[in-house]
Amino acid sequence: MSACGVTKRKMRAEVADGRSPHAQAERDTPRRVAVRSIGVLASAFLLASCATETSKLPASAPLPPAAPRVTGVERAADREHQRLVASLGGSYRWPAAEARLKTIVAKLVAATDTPTEGYRVTLLNSPTVNAFALPTGNIYVTRGLLALANDDSELAGVLAHEIAHVTAKHASARAELAEKSALVSRVVSEVLNNPADSETVTNQSQRTIAGFSRGQELEADRIGIRTMARAGYDPYGSSRFLASLGRNSAGRQPQASNFLATHPSTPERISQALATARSIAAPGLGERNRAEYLAAIDGIAYGDDPADGVVRGRAFIHPRLGITFVAPEGYSIDNTAQAVLGVSRNGESAFRLDAVEAGGIDSLEDFLRSGWIEKVDPASIQPLTVNGLPAATATAASNDWRFHLAVVRVGNSIYRLVLASRDRDNASGPAFTETLNSLRRLSDSEIHAVRPLRLALVKAGPGDTPDMLAARMAIANARVERFRILNGLDPSTPLATGESYKVVVE
Repeated sequence: MSACGVTKRKMRAEVADGRSPHAQAERDTPRRVAVRSIGVLASAFLLASCATETSKLPASAPLPPAAPRVTGVERAADREHQRLVASLGGSYRWPAAEARLKTIVAKLVAATDTPTEGYRVTLLNSPTVNAFALPTGNIYVTRGLLALANDDSELAGVLAHEIAHVTAKHASARAELAEKSALVSRVVSEVLNNPADSETVTNQSQRTIAGFSRGQELEADRIGIRTMARAGYDPYGSSRFLASLGRNSAGRQPQASNFLATHPSTPERISQALATARSIAAPGLGERNRAEYLAAIDGIAYGDDPADGVVRGRAFIHPRLGITFVAPEGYSIDNTAQAVLGVSRNGESAFRLDAVEAGGIDSLEDFLRSGWIEKVDPASIQPLTVNGLPAATATAASNDWRFHLAVVRVGNSIYRLVLASRDRDNASGPAFTETLNSLRRLSDSEIHAVRPLRLALVKAGPGDTPDMLAARMAIANARVERFRILNGLDPSTPLATGESYKVVVE
């Protein structure tokens, strides 16, 4: 049975009505720990036919206006849209930003060679930096991407690029070639005997939403920049955003970027974007609307949504479920739709924490023997207590992988921790033990202390420096670097007195 039984709406309602997260975590059907992943691939559209019946009216009665015909393909596309939005964390409501997105898309579409085509843009509740479009005309943009952009022209460059993929029929024409699975995906598919997870990982490794070829990416850049220029936007906005993506990737926090995984940002792309813009106009022409854009995203959520669990440095904190743990030193940590994942700096080990229903499971030791993990060493299974919680550990091996396993009962949930590594001398053992021992319930004060982060605008005064404004940032690490990335500033760019800049606050 799926562990994703608690919807975000229900979760937020529980927090709003003041129920104890500890007690509620024991009553609710446990979900997998986390609710979003930008790398999930949409499944193929269902091309179901639709049959309708028309009620017979008396001959004297006037016929009502005919309702627009909704075809089976349209219904299937809408179902696919709903599934995709749900898998990516749901939609995010921010009226000012949504209105700006729709306005920019409308202006861009009017400037294409197919101005009558219909497009629908959806703002996703994800902190990652990503955007993509489907052949149906559905365009998806994350709030993380809005946080990184700094004016209308930068956002227009992203949207025009995605529209170009649709108008050039790249998505329909591209070959669906299998790609080598990433380390974390291999851990999921090889370690967890879970059909739903295995299917997701297989899809991810074979195709990606924006898995276009190098030539298609460059063509979409060229088409997009010309389109945004015809729509009246500064054509240099595209290259500025690509440069910000490069800086964001180089100094990325775990939640910072997913765009570059599917939209490779290379010096070649930036160089071509600049060349295309120069062939259209000199710098300084076209709309940027920086002040208006920043006003539209002022106050927007930044980073993880506390209702879905948050990453704070090496710690993962889930206020509603009332649990926390700390990742090993040197591991990045990411909150995805299926689990909390982490990868070591050298890429030789990874961990995964998720939750399943306890159901009728009485013995955690028997659960480890049940086939959840293949090739478990029966002699390694040991019961123990972790911070007052019943638990059990074991080890397993498969090919070149060594696995440390733990299951911990928290109310009606069983949390599964897996650390997979290639080391043969058990160097990952202490890291696994440290992580397991950090898993505990949150105190009420810790739960109440978790506040959502958001963007705020501050004006630079005379003599202000990036270091001074970055000191206001409510993040623990690399404040100045994150401030510069958010505001599109390279290390040599000074602040402009009177200009507004983005900072992250509680």
